[in-house]
Amino acid sequence: MFDRDKWNEIFSTIRKNKTRTFLTGFSVATGIFMLIFLLGAGRGLRNGMIDVFAQDATNSMQIFGGRTTKAYKGTPKGKRIQMVNEDVLNLKKSIEKMDAISAMSYIPGAEVISYKNNYGNFNVSPIHDTYKEIKNFDILKGRFLNKKDILDYRKVVIIQDEVEDILFPKEEALGKFINVNKIKFKVVGVFSKQDFDENSRDIFIPITVAQKIFNNNDHLRRISFTLNNVTVAQSKDVEKQILYNMAAKHNFSREDKNALWIQNNIENSQEFSRMFDGIEKFVWIIGVFTILLGVIGVFNIMMIVVKERTKEIGIRKAIGASPISVVSLVLMEAIFITAASGYVGLIAGVGLLEAISQFDIIEKLYPPAAIYFLDPQVDLGVAVGATIVLVITGALAGFFPARRAASIRPIEALRDE
Repeated sequence: MFDRDKWNEIFSTIRKNKTRTFLTGFSVATGIFMLIFLLGAGRGLRNGMIDVFAQDATNSMQIFGGRTTKAYKGTPKGKRIQMVNEDVLNLKKSIEKMDAISAMSYIPGAEVISYKNNYGNFNVSPIHDTYKEIKNFDILKGRFLNKKDILDYRKVVIIQDEVEDILFPKEEALGKFINVNKIKFKVVGVFSKQDFDENSRDIFIPITVAQKIFNNNDHLRRISFTLNNVTVAQSKDVEKQILYNMAAKHNFSREDKNALWIQNNIENSQEFSRMFDGIEKFVWIIGVFTILLGVIGVFNIMMIVVKERTKEIGIRKAIGASPISVVSLVLMEAIFITAASGYVGLIAGVGLLEAISQFDIIEKLYPPAAIYFLDPQVDLGVAVGATIVLVITGALAGFFPARRAASIRPIEALRDE
């Protein structure tokens, strides 16, 4: 039940001690502000990194050839492991739970890309049509490479939006022909993607065309594939299977860790998730301890309040006030100061996160970091949890001073100077 007299008394006490109450409330507000902001910033960092890493399917693996560091069966160390088209076919047959597989080749020598009088330095990567199932792209215009492009050796190309801006500043790119090392390729699509490299500017062409026209061989730079519904442990078994197969095929030791490099995104994504879970827990610990420091301030101020009002409390008890009424008075004041200050900190933290998100503050201050910080926010569960923490800590801050106030004997209180 709402007790107006009790609340009037609480507000009267607060007004008499404005500075002390403000400083105490400020420490609580700062604690909850830091908790909300750090949790929101951590969520923004997680979202940004997930968005960046999302260019690789989380169930994908990639294989790169390296150099041997051990002599093996008459082969000296330092041998380069060069993957070829046959490796793709062998992996496709040997790995049971494989969904899609794609290889990436390369164009030897300098890559000269132009359209009319516009030139640029771009990354030209020959790939299979299945590459889009392993790497995530946003197709802005046109289409991706398809199976017919691969089988019919079509001279077609898809370009990144940043490439379009350079080669086609005032024209529509689709349907136009660009020169790749003086050979014309038709633009059939424009895509965008998140990347660690802010200067990433990619062009994709059919791998069969590149190997026939430019390479005149079947050498590969990378093999990528996805697995269907496998655990981390199963993906590690696949790694071992790949290593054994490739070691037998390319004549290197299974124990040579530098001969082949396998990027396991299934394992990496799990470790990535664990890392951010750990960061979030750490932020909670910091935030809670910061709030506790503020609560200690509330505890101290309530002890001082009880000390200053000892005679008043004695008079109350002498004329019939129950210990519960005394306890409730002190508890209500402690909870009110804590909750009101915490709410201010909560609103300030959420407001700052919203401002950062709405006005793209990170992008304006430091553009390269913007892709790693996306949509900072605090969900309802965190806000409810912070509120519960505030109520509990406020109650704890007031409980011990309230118990001391309730234990004061009237005769002793009246003698207090």
